[in-house]
Amino acid sequence: QVQLVESGGDLVQPGRSLRLSCAASGFIFSNFQMAWYRQGPGKERELVAGIDGTCVLTNYANSVQGRFTISCDNDMHTVYLQMNNLKPEDTAKYYCYARGVGIYHSNVYWGQGTQVTVSS
Repeated sequence: QVQLVESGGDLVQPGRSLRLSCAASGFIFSNFQMAWYRQGPGKERELVAGIDGTCVLTNYANSVQGRFTISCDNDMHTVYLQMNNLKPEDTAKYYCYARGVGIYHSNVYWGQGTQVTVSS
């Protein structure tokens, strides 16, 4: 059974940091690209950052470039999102996402999300 379980969301003040985790199970981690998406109040879901299954290649939304870092631990099947210098506009529910590559390209999975609120 495939599972993506996010954790680490919290209420923090602007300028503070948070680290989100996504524990993945039920699929071969290295055959998937992983990503974090977010959906703020009244907004569409958007890509925040992505990483390949070897935990090497990354990409970021312009709005978080230089503040957020995505990483993963292939052995632990866990993806992280380190978020620094948080801003009120980062307030959103953050979702872990997995998409297969190659012959697994039709396999797409979402986690249930973890809430991040940035407010003074």
